[in-house]
Amino acid sequence: MLNQGVLIMAKTTIGSIPIGIRCNCKWMSDIGNLAAFAKENGFECVDTGAWAPEQIKALSDAGVALGTVDLPEPWSELAAVDSARRTAAVDRCVDYVKSVYEYGARVFFVCPFGDDAAENRQTAMDHAIAGYGRLCEQIAGLPGGGAKIVLEGWPGPAPNFPVLACTPEGYRTIIEGTGAANLGVNFDPSHLIRMGIDPVRFLEEFVSASFHVHGKDTEILGENLYEYGTLQTAVAPPSISFGETYWRYTIPGHGCTRWGKLLGILANAGYGGRISIELEDMNFNGTEEGEKRGFIASRDFLVHA
Repeated sequence: MLNQGVLIMAKTTIGSIPIGIRCNCKWMSDIGNLAAFAKENGFECVDTGAWAPEQIKALSDAGVALGTVDLPEPWSELAAVDSARRTAAVDRCVDYVKSVYEYGARVFFVCPFGDDAAENRQTAMDHAIAGYGRLCEQIAGLPGGGAKIVLEGWPGPAPNFPVLACTPEGYRTIIEGTGAANLGVNFDPSHLIRMGIDPVRFLEEFVSASFHVHGKDTEILGENLYEYGTLQTAVAPPSISFGETYWRYTIPGHGCTRWGKLLGILANAGYGGRISIELEDMNFNGTEEGEKRGFIASRDFLVHA
């Protein structure tokens, strides 16, 4: 464990990948508290929401690097059925990227939702390819190397699971369809595990397109898998925060992910990004003290995985 108050940046032993945190807890809205926690505990970067430019500047001025910054919502507008709405969404996102780019924001996060749950999936993907292709083209040439977009593989809410890139097929289709070198993967093994997709095989295929990594895990609850299966709504479902009947999100090391293998794949590929811990674990979330313990425990595991 790192010494509190000592500014030593935490990195994985395998690959020397810097470790950061993603903002998804209430206390993180206090930028001073957030920056102090990050620096005192060796977190190299912070992933933020679509914060106002002055908030992004304040975090940067506090000496904390930016990991990813969310694109402004609604994200489904980037795949809107109507081309005018798509164009307006692209313009809005380009303006936002430019407004925070000068403060060090280079990687922008989004879940690629389809616009209409009833829409044919291929048609929805065609609209997404048009929207994201245009967005990536307009931010690729910004001074200093341009900006990148990372697609998060959360499938979205049941029953339609409307996110278009969460499986290998979906990611492959949109990345190849746009042909944009600055459109890539936000690699998060937790979502793949709950969908039954091997994260090791996924990363082996998509490592060159993986621009950011989330430090989050998933535990498969074997007894619940037997009791409830994977398809039907349970008669009396168990109460599981950050999960469903047979699975739950956890901190790294408390789930099924083979982190050492994944870090080796990243290291061998020369991965130059970061790993940001996304804390969604019922054993830690809910209080500031518990959430901070969860981030630190995640950091310690990833350092030595």
